[in-house]
Amino acid sequence: MLDTEALTGNETYFENFTVGDVMKHARGKTVEPLENVLFTNLTMNTAAAHFDEATMASAPFGQRVVYGGVTASLMIGLASQDTSENGLSELSMTGLRFRSPVFHGDTVYAFTQVLAVEGSDREDAGIVTFHHWGVNQKDVVVCECQRRVLIKRHSHWGKRR
Repeated sequence: MLDTEALTGNETYFENFTVGDVMKHARGKTVEPLENVLFTNLTMNTAAAHFDEATMASAPFGQRVVYGGVTASLMIGLASQDTSENGLSELSMTGLRFRSPVFHGDTVYAFTQVLAVEGSDREDAGIVTFHHWGVNQKDVVVCECQRRVLIKRHSHWGKRR
């Protein structure tokens, strides 16, 4: 039988989170044109800002802007290893704000602060509320949100409900 506990970190269980903790996540991700165009197409977003290089050349930014869904997904994905690796359920994401545009070739980095740690109706898990924010290579905040995740308690690892 596969030892799934060995596949996750030892400090990403409910008991490991403390209100006020701030994390700088290890990796960054450079946004490729393919990612922007592919995901913008898949969501049926037809805004010229994401596709029309000629039109955007004369716009205030002078270039295409990465679709916000790509930026948010990268930010949450970069934070997930440290925040929801032992998550059982995504409960909510609120307050999503795009603070500054992201362009092809920009690199997104993620940070997290723990806002709340609370029990749940399950004895094997608790709820953690995170504030995530993403910055670009110039340390400009590009995106932020709050996210609530139901996270497994380490004390119940291996016990069945």
